[in-house]
Amino acid sequence: MRKLFGLVPLFVLLLCAPAPAQAADNGNWSVYPAATTAAARPYFHVSADPGNAVRDKVVVANRTGRPMTFRLYAADAYNTARDGGFAVKSADEKMTGVGAWAELPENELTVPARGTVTVPFTIRVPEGAEPGDHPGAIVALDERVDKAGSGVALGVQRAVGARVYLQVTGPSLPALAVEDVRIAQDRPLVPGFGDSTATVSYTLHNTGNVTLDPRVRLKATGLFGRTLLNRELTKVPGQLLPGQSVRLTERWSDAPQLDRGHVTLTARATGTEEKAGTSFLAVPWLPVGVGVVGVSVGAWLLLRWRRSRLSGARGTARPATTNPQTKIGIPGGA
Repeated sequence: MRKLFGLVPLFVLLLCAPAPAQAADNGNWSVYPAATTAAARPYFHVSADPGNAVRDKVVVANRTGRPMTFRLYAADAYNTARDGGFAVKSADEKMTGVGAWAELPENELTVPARGTVTVPFTIRVPEGAEPGDHPGAIVALDERVDKAGSGVALGVQRAVGARVYLQVTGPSLPALAVEDVRIAQDRPLVPGFGDSTATVSYTLHNTGNVTLDPRVRLKATGLFGRTLLNRELTKVPGQLLPGQSVRLTERWSDAPQLDRGHVTLTARATGTEEKAGTSFLAVPWLPVGVGVVGVSVGAWLLLRWRRSRLSGARGTARPATTNPQTKIGIPGGA
């Protein structure tokens, strides 16, 4: 198969491995904030008023034995659709926050073997910028394409970025929504013959302007309010960024095979709580289907029997006969 490197997926890796200042590191190079007089920093945490600027420095370290050249750029962050992980936009995507406001002195950077380069940058927050959190990153991208493997038509570019948590001063509005709750059931055809599972899916949406650390609890109740399930969910993003939403699923083993109930999801974060849910009906489809067919056949046979009875009754009916000896009296006769 031909190698078509015109369509190259970009995997921007934001890793946190042990390195200077707990740098984002992929083993070959790392990117991290320059240390201050107070301490080393794992990430950039900065705050600014609208119309003001923030100045800082980023370090790019080359851990290989040869010089490396990177494309250096600032990017907005988002939550991945797959699991809500922290990711950043590629250099060619439209930026509206840190990626648009950060100014770097150069877009291309060469770092010597086993060496580091410190790059100053400025974030200019525009007048009228929305208050709240504007997460992003300063990214060092290796624009060379690594072949994905023999016979594979796509390659991979690798990048590492130091996270930037920018807060624009103003009112903080934490808000969280649970949306589009659904339940899909997988039950055996005959109760007791096989496992019964269900999958609860929902959308977790940060509708506020600050980054949230959500906690979600799933509760299921059956007939007469019986508690069927009550647990804290673990597959929840540790950071849900402002305006971001992520679709999540939770598997429910040993789900009821014959019941009627309701599932409720309660999402909590600092300063906010939201609930949403949906009802479900668990029935064994094979017995129900057999019962429906049986009732239908019985009703059809009963209808045919009644029609045959009516048809037979109409076939034996006879008209009344006239008695020839009956005299008809004529008033005034002899």
